Amino acid sequence: MTKNPLSFPPLFISHGSPMTALEPREAGHFMQRLGRALDESFGRPRAVLALSAHSLSRSPVLLAGPQHHAVYDFGGFDPKLQTLRYDAAGAPELAQEIMALAAQAGQPMHQLMQGGLDHGIWTPLRYIYPEADVPVLPLAFSPKQGPAEQYALGELLAPLARQGVLIMGSGSLTHNLGLVFGQGRPPAIDAAEIPASAQFREWMRARAAAGDWQSLQAYRSLAPHGADMHPSDEHLLPFFIAAGAGGRSEPAERLHASLTFASLAMDAYAFGPLAQRLSLALQQAEERAL
Repeated sequence: MTKNPLSFPPLFISHGSPMTALEPREAGHFMQRLGRALDESFGRPRAVLALSAHSLSRSPVLLAGPQHHAVYDFGGFDPKLQTLRYDAAGAPELAQEIMALAAQAGQPMHQLMQGGLDHGIWTPLRYIYPEADVPVLPLAFSPKQGPAEQYALGELLAPLARQGVLIMGSGSLTHNLGLVFGQGRPPAIDAAEIPASAQFREWMRARAAAGDWQSLQAYRSLAPHGADMHPSDEHLLPFFIAAGAGGRSEPAERLHASLTFASLAMDAYAFGPLAQRLSLALQQAEERAL
């Protein structure tokens, strides 16, 4: 641990299709700006603790290997994706710190001395830290544990955000692939948003801005079209882990909002007392670019 560690706002990023790595569109360009804003306003983290909807396990597992590579955990996309690399160092020492935190809290936690970054991790990181010069520690979580349990996991991890660690949840604010592919072929990537998606995204934004974590954890029953936007939880669960790491007393800041295929949201959020600072840094950067 560094003597005077930096603090970072925990993040939730919608990583979208694997094709985001080749076709950045609005979300990829936002991730590039996000990396610059983090550097300018907070400095470099000692590590990224990554929680992805594509790294799942029966109970939390840290991938604590000393080195990582990109894992091509998908098929049917442009073969060029298989040529993209993201070779980042691992963070075994951070894994030991997390194991100690978990033991103190009575939270079951395991570690494997192996590497590998699924596309929900390496796709955003290729934009945020393109030189792959920040160590990464993936933490696989259980999709059988719901929003409240994932929020509690985030609360356990919260001290790390004040100790130089960037906590990054990666999933999707909406994720119903039946809406995308149910008609045999997807709608145009820039097709107009369907009403159900718009209503759900606005409800999430408003509840997050109010810091209404209780309602958010019950999104499947309270949010408009909650179960339709997420037939299963796994792509939204990283949102709750990052939110828990931010703390109950602080509202969230939506940093970015865009859409692909009429209903696949690419929204991103920051949590905790530093979320507003990051949001302002991004706004100022956009204003300078105009």
